[in-house]
Amino acid sequence: NMAAEGLRFLQFYSASPVCSPSRAALLTGRYQVRSGIWPGVFGASSTGGLPHNETTIAEALKEVGYATGMVGKWHLGVGANFTYLPTNQGFDYYLGIPYSHDMCPCYVCFYPNDTCFDHCRTGEVPCPIFQNQEIIQQPADFTTLTARYTDGATAFIQKSAGSGSPFFLYMAYQHTHHPQFASQMFRNKTLRGTMGDSLAELDWSVGQIMSTLKKAGVDNNTLVFFTADNGPSLTRHVRGGNQGLLKCGKGTTYEGGQREPALAWMPGKIPAGKTTLELAGTVDLLPTVLNLAGAKVPSDRPIDGVDMAPILFGNSTSNREMYFYYPKNPEPQTGLFAIRNSRYKAHFRTEGSHCGPPYRDEDCWAKTSMKAHDPPLLFDLLIDPSEQYQLGNETVIKELTQAANDFESKVVWHASEIHGSDAHAQPCCKPGCSPFPSCCQCNKVPYIQDQPFSPNIVD
Repeated sequence: NMAAEGLRFLQFYSASPVCSPSRAALLTGRYQVRSGIWPGVFGASSTGGLPHNETTIAEALKEVGYATGMVGKWHLGVGANFTYLPTNQGFDYYLGIPYSHDMCPCYVCFYPNDTCFDHCRTGEVPCPIFQNQEIIQQPADFTTLTARYTDGATAFIQKSAGSGSPFFLYMAYQHTHHPQFASQMFRNKTLRGTMGDSLAELDWSVGQIMSTLKKAGVDNNTLVFFTADNGPSLTRHVRGGNQGLLKCGKGTTYEGGQREPALAWMPGKIPAGKTTLELAGTVDLLPTVLNLAGAKVPSDRPIDGVDMAPILFGNSTSNREMYFYYPKNPEPQTGLFAIRNSRYKAHFRTEGSHCGPPYRDEDCWAKTSMKAHDPPLLFDLLIDPSEQYQLGNETVIKELTQAANDFESKVVWHASEIHGSDAHAQPCCKPGCSPFPSCCQCNKVPYIQDQPFSPNIVD
């Protein structure tokens, strides 16, 4: 319904092919190396997080009177005394697991007690569900998790709309990251198996949120943007998703790793049933949202995002001329892996990731190490989105190489926030308990079917 009633992007990008850096770029409007979210992603034992001197969308919107809420997967650090959680990054309310749910033991994923179909880590604390700064359930019950998230999101909308307050909700589902999971309502309900059940539950939850906006009477004055943080995890085979005609998947800077589905919905303001080939990405959300809300875009630091208003509301060309691709594990000495303009893409380096046999393209395999290309690999993405037919256009190669060099010469890399690790930094609802980490178990706020969870939203 969102696609039929809104705008569908065909060339929309995440800033990274993996979770933490893509989320940092989305919330700050800056490529992840500027904020230190490199290399890789945060784990349960990570001691770092998104630096507090970064300005998030939530922090900027609070300055102009917005209520701000975040529900779901945070993945930008927890830290000592939970210092990096969303409630310390501009959000009035947080409900969620603060990292990927495979970063903790997982036993039951499907109602009533079906096991999980992918391996999870076993040496970490059970997955915690936070409400603001408090762990309310550990381990998380995956069979009720999406219902809990949905109730949290809809209650936040109802409270904000009821008080007449403008609001910003950042809804980051655990779906459909592995291991997939589903509740009683969706278990064994689709032909696509575990991935299909998980997708169906995600779709239901989005529908509940959209319905809440309409019932609250704010649908005609609310921008809803739906997208993803990286491509499908091909190592999970049919349970990892499908990138269609795009090359490779999660963890790579090929199109399958970073080109994402994206929908924009705002009835009466965004034309219904339209598609656009204009170039845009998650890094553009900060300036777009802040300008729309009348908030100040930070001027004391470089902002990599551009305002998408001409695409959303004006049926015009994008303000974005280039998009830059950093790999999953960027390093200053290697820098960018690729660059594209409105048509052409140049790969300076490539590597595989998150994949192996029986997948047939060895370029995508995890064992395919980084390879530099001189001259760069050049592809015309408008007629060859699968990146199969290399071009030799020296003029375009020169232009893109110069643009990449100019960009990199101005980028200041923040010291890595991801390197620090301490097993006892893992979030535990019973600090100091033994035997750690399995002793970290509590159920302070159970989710009971047909008795909706009532979130504790900070005024």
